[in-house]
Amino acid sequence: MPVRTILQLGHPLLRQVAAPVADPTAPEVADIVTDLTDTVAHWRATTGYGRAIAAPQIGVLQRVILLRLPGQPVWPLINPSIIDHSPDTMEVWDACLSFLSIFMRVRRYPWIQVRYQDLQGHWHEAHAGAEDDLAELLQHEMDHLDGILALDRLTDVNSICSRQEFERQFKADSPYGR
Repeated sequence: MPVRTILQLGHPLLRQVAAPVADPTAPEVADIVTDLTDTVAHWRATTGYGRAIAAPQIGVLQRVILLRLPGQPVWPLINPSIIDHSPDTMEVWDACLSFLSIFMRVRRYPWIQVRYQDLQGHWHEAHAGAEDDLAELLQHEMDHLDGILALDRLTDVNSICSRQEFERQFKADSPYGR
């Protein structure tokens, strides 16, 4: 499948709520996952950024996200939802392929419990914590399914910085520096 164009900040589809996937085994869902895989791999190769992507970012309003963590198999999550989370929150750096020139500090849960379906339609639960910054990454991608962007989670407008300034000052101590 082709590398798809990632919708950029301001595109109205990024603010829409994605529909549940009725049949995770449908060929169209596998096609979405392939497109997401190819698209995030392309962005990682060309920009150095991109560990995950949500279907709305390529204009598909379906509840599908894909994680492509270095050294691990591609992980599609269909109809994911957070079923539990830590009582506390933390502040982390965040950015998005839909506005990669902007970085900011956002508030996220340190750990979450996620329920999702795989491409065979089976339900799974997974615990995500600080390992690979998985909790914050999943929260970011699941927000996309509800039309929520990282900018909506901004903790302080003064934390917004350009990609160049982020890389100069903060990247080494962030998940993006690994």
